[in-house]
Parts: sequence; C-alpha cells; structure tokens
Amino acid sequence: MHPSRHRLILLAGTTAAAVVAGTLATVAASAAAVGCRVDYQITNQWQGGFSANVAVTNLGDPVNGWALTWSYAAGQQVTQAWNATVTQSGARVTARNVDHNASLATNGSASFGFNGSWTGSNPVPGSFALNGTTCTGAPPTDEPTTPPPTTPPPTTPPPTSGGLQMENLDRGLISVRSGGGNLVSWRLLGTENSAVSFHLYRGSTRVNASPITGATNYLDSGAAAGSAYTVRAVVGGVEQAASAPALQFGAGYLDVPLQVPAGGSTPSGESYTYSANDASVGDLNGDGTYEIVLKWDPSNAKDNSQSGYTGNVYVDAYTLTGTRLWRVDLGRNIRAGAHYTQFQVYDYDGDGRAEVAMKTADGTRSGTGQVIGSSSADHRNSSGYVLSGPEYLTMFNGQTGAILSTVAYDPPRGTVSSWGDSYGNRVDRFLAGTAYLDGQRPSLIMARGYYTRAVIAAWDFRNGTLTKRWTFDSNSSGNGAAAGQGNHQLSVADVDGDGRQEIVYGAATIDDNGRLLHSTGNGHGDALHVGDLDPSRSGLEVFKVDEDGSKPSSYFADARTGQVLWSTPASGDNGRGVSADIWAGSPGAESWSSAASGLADTRGQNIGRKPSSANFLAWWDGDPVRELLDGTKIDKYGTGGETRLLDGSGVASNNGTKSTPALSGDILGDWREEVIWRTTDSRALRIYSTPTPTSVRLYTLMHDPQYRVAIAWQNTAYNQPPHPGFFIGNGMGSTPPTPNIHLR
Repeated sequence: MHPSRHRLILLAGTTAAAVVAGTLATVAASAAAVGCRVDYQITNQWQGGFSANVAVTNLGDPVNGWALTWSYAAGQQVTQAWNATVTQSGARVTARNVDHNASLATNGSASFGFNGSWTGSNPVPGSFALNGTTCTGAPPTDEPTTPPPTTPPPTTPPPTSGGLQMENLDRGLISVRSGGGNLVSWRLLGTENSAVSFHLYRGSTRVNASPITGATNYLDSGAAAGSAYTVRAVVGGVEQAASAPALQFGAGYLDVPLQVPAGGSTPSGESYTYSANDASVGDLNGDGTYEIVLKWDPSNAKDNSQSGYTGNVYVDAYTLTGTRLWRVDLGRNIRAGAHYTQFQVYDYDGDGRAEVAMKTADGTRSGTGQVIGSSSADHRNSSGYVLSGPEYLTMFNGQTGAILSTVAYDPPRGTVSSWGDSYGNRVDRFLAGTAYLDGQRPSLIMARGYYTRAVIAAWDFRNGTLTKRWTFDSNSSGNGAAAGQGNHQLSVADVDGDGRQEIVYGAATIDDNGRLLHSTGNGHGDALHVGDLDPSRSGLEVFKVDEDGSKPSSYFADARTGQVLWSTPASGDNGRGVSADIWAGSPGAESWSSAASGLADTRGQNIGRKPSSANFLAWWDGDPVRELLDGTKIDKYGTGGETRLLDGSGVASNNGTKSTPALSGDILGDWREEVIWRTTDSRALRIYSTPTPTSVRLYTLMHDPQYRVAIAWQNTAYNQPPHPGFFIGNGMGSTPPTPNIHLR
C-alpha cells in the first residue's frame, strides 16, 4: 500500500496502530504537552527490516541543537541512520541533529531517516519529545501563533489529462556557419500540428519570402557570420511572438566554459587531476532552455574490478553561456568510476524545473553547502573500496543544488558476497534511469547488480519527497529468470503499447508495475538497443550483444514478448554492437557487432560490409538515415567505405576505449542531433551541430517520451545512443506519429 493511502493520526491517549508486513504507514504523532510536531513515515518494509523518514517541526521558541526521543513497544532496533545521529538504549531511541540541521526556528523543520529491524510486529511509536518537551502537534497556547497563510503552500501539480508530462521547451534557435552562409534551425514542438509555419528574421529583416512550411531550418546564403536571428511561428495566418535570439555556432560549434576542480592526492599519496566526463541536460530553471549537468571524474577513477583509492566525484550545473549554477561534492565515500555514479536529470515533480538525482553518502556536500550524514566519516577500506557505511539516494534542486529529499538507497548493500564476489566488484554495479510507469508522470529508476542478483527500485518525487513505488528483486519468488541478465546499461521503452514504459534490463524486461515481463535467458552483455528497428513489424525490437560464450553472440528480439527473431552464433565475449538504419539500401535497421561478421538486415541476413566502428550514432546530414559517431568523428556508412562528415577539433572522447561523447542528442535546433565533447584541457564543453540543410520535418525528438528518457539514462555505465519510439530512416514516410504528451 502506498504511504499516502494509509495515514494514522495519534493524539494524546491513543494507542499506536500495528503495521503488518508488506504495508506502509504514516503517522502524525502528538501527546500530552506543547511545542513540536512529528511526522513518522515508514517508507519501505520487508521481512525483518524497514526504512523510515521522520520530520520534526519546532512549534515553540527557536532552538540551536535538538534531540528527539521516542520508545519502541515491540523491540524494533535502529540499524543505520542519515541526517541525524541516532542511538538506542533498550526501547528508548534518541536522534540528535547533525551540523547542517541543528538550528530550528519557530515553525522550522528538520528531517532524517533510518533503517531498522523488527520481528513479529512493527507498531509506530506512541509519542515523541523534542529536547524533553512532548510533542502535541500544536504551538504553545501562551504565545502568539503565526497567522495561517492566505494561500496554500505550493505542492506538486496533479497529473494533467492529455498524456505524458514533458518539458515546455522554447525554439532552441541556433545559427551554424555553413560555407558562405548560416544554417538557422529551430524546434518544432511535439504539441504543434502540421499547419504551423514560420517566419525567420535576420535582425529586423524577414529573410523568407513566404512562410516556411517544411523542415524547421533555413540556409541564409551569403549572410554575414555572427548575424542575429529570431524566428516567429505563424498560426492561422497570424505571426506569433519572437523567439529568443539564436545561439551562434560561428565555427560549427559552441564552447561552454567550465571550471575545472582542483586536483588532490589520495591517502596513499597518489596525485590526481580532473577531466570533464558524462553530461546530461534539463531545464533547471523553467525558462524553456536546457542547462548542462556534468560529472567530473578524477584521473584515478577505477573500474569496480580495480583496487585503489580515487579522488572525489563532482557534479556541476552550467548554463549554455558557461555560468556555473552549483557544484555537488559527492565526498570520499562515493568511489569514482563508470559504474558508481549514474545521475538523472529530469522534471520529476512536474513544476516545470528539472531535478537532479544520484546516489550519495556520508560527507556528500550539496550545491548550497549542506552535508549529508557525517562529514568526518571515512568508510574506505585499505583497498579503496567503500563496502560499509550508509548509502543514500538524494534528489537535488536543479536550480540551486540544494537537497530536496534524501532516503536510504534501495537496494541496500547487505552482504557484499551475496552479489557474486567478496572484494567489492559486483556489489557496486549501479544503473539508473527515468521511466513513465503510470503513463503520466516520470519515476526515478535506481538499480544494483546484473551479473548475479539484480534489484531495481522505482521512486516517485512528489511534494518534495522521494517515495518508493516498487522494488523488483531477482531473489524474490517468480523473479529468478532475471538473475544474471543485466547489462552494463539499461533502456526504457513502452514495449507492450499500453502507454506506460518498461525497464529493459539487459536480457530481462520489467513491466511498469515492477513485475517480470519476460527474460530471454541469454545473460549479461555490453550493448543494448531498443526501438522500432523493423518498421515492417508492429511494436518495438531489441538488439543485444552477449558476453556468455555459451549463448548467441547477438540477437534480435520482439521487445514485447522477448521472442528471439534471429541470432548469431556463440563466439565468446561480444563487446560491442549497434542497430540503426545506417544504409538506405535495405529497409529498416541494420545490425552489427564486434564478434559477428558482416552487416545484418532485419531478418538477420548478411547484406554486406560491416562498418568500421560499433559505438554511437547521430542523425547529422540531411537525410533520415543515421550516421556513425565514434571517438571524435562522425562518418557516413557506404558499402565501399565510410565518408568523413566531421572531425572534432581540439576535443576528446570519454571513458577510455568506449570513446563516447559527453552527450549526444537533439538538444538544440531541429530534430538532428548535437554532439558534445570536452575540449582536450576540459576547460570547455564543445557542442557541435550540423551545417547541412534538411527537407525532413520532424518535431523535436525531446518530445518523444522514449527518446527523452534515453537522454536521461545515456550517462549510465557503458553509455549507449538514444532511440525514439518510432522509426526514423529511409522510407519512413512524411508524417511521424503525434506524441501523446502535455507540456509543463
């Protein structure tokens, strides 16, 4: 049962209600005196254990330093706490403030959480006391009370009819130098119909003789470099307001200046420096433009299989003009490496501004200086692994970097060896994503494990609080077919066409309700693609490569049922694989991988030369066939060889041999994709956009729900390119499906 559906109000003299296994409860506890109010919420419960969040509100005089006490009636024991120091003697529990929440003004609140154990029953406490004063839930009667507000406080907007909640983006207007002119392009929104046309202005001069009714780009031949542009929609013959001025890509790219963190040294004396790593985008301030969220990796970042200390991981937010909005320091108790920190940027609560979510630990410092847990705790062992101490999940304010909600990370670490080894490799394999599980609003997906046990937790962020939607565990009854099936990344798609998205967790797929939908049983792999890869079939398909030498090296399957449509012979660890329409010579997507020869069509037939790279993809030139993105270059596939379309200058790719960009996606301009690389000195992110006109008119891919959540999960572990929920390629037709969305 969801917490909001089971609320118990305890007043003086009432008896606490028991909470049975598998249910959750919220209580507002009051007793026999004055001065404070306590909200005690059991957020998750399992056999023998539970998680709880506690919010205490001071209704009396301001205090600087507080202790909240209560007693358990059924032998419950607190085992792990965050945002408070919690001790227990017998039945009596005392929670004391930590540095960042010591001061409580009148009507001020502080929140903390903990994990606990229970046997038999788990009744909520009957009363609480703050600094010795029993909480009644009412302010002192001999002091003036604060008048109630004339308007209610802001809360998460309720779902709006009309499909999935998406971002209310502006035109994303850009001007890219193209030969002797400028290619100007802009977004067509997913809520606009085919009757919308446009007027483009250079300064105050309209450059188009008649309204632009086709693709949302215009080559302004002969225009001076640096010319200023705006665009106006024309609806029903009436010109609308002007867009924001175009961003200038004078040399084919835009540099976003960065502030490189200072290096340091580890406890073993190893020096390290920082490089810009994976990035994501979100509208952090609600103005319709994207900001960039960037992870900084130290030079001693480690694969989980490698021992050794690492430097701290930092996460920054920047505007496209290079203003740094905030920096989060994840602290010494979050290890650096591709498998440790997966961050999600999305508007989870529907207020029009994106939040940022990631795993945190003792000593994590927010963008506003708040410290989570103990600032002095050091849980690293002599091998540099972090295999003890509390683990948290934190939702940060995207505009300020402040902490909005922190809960215990689920799935918890538990016994390290239960994940497949005892030294800390497989226990700390994390994945993350975003999915529309209810068909209306996005949920946060956080996961652990894929070689053996696989656990996925879905969270909602509503009214300022993270709450659990469900947890899937391959150890639970009926879920065993998902064990060992996870990849080094995941995908999210509505595979069964019911308007709600599923989690494609490698070879297993988890339904929107947290239940196993199907599993191919082909095991772990390094690359995964989900999309309408074969438009001649209904629904979506999956192309996946496998690591298990006893299984097919790659396979092509129906995404709804898991039925394998074709496969390639076993050949050991197949490390790379891609599927997309890269050649107009065969219908639908072509698929290829490192360990299989040739290029396969949608029926698995070899149709010719395999591309020279098997990495990322980008829609770059003017046709709807996709191009090859690898390292710092973009190539167009041909049967006799590739044609180079772009060589990135002064830039570097990320993640070692994976050679992936910081981010690639349709973040600006028309539907074609931009590529973001770090400069070689990491002093800027360099955004490249195509200089080539197109006649293909498509709404922004960021208003396709599958593509948009793919941009959110792109930074997860072994980065993979995004795919929309519909086919883009040769023979696609002129009108893409209208997305079922509404804008916030």
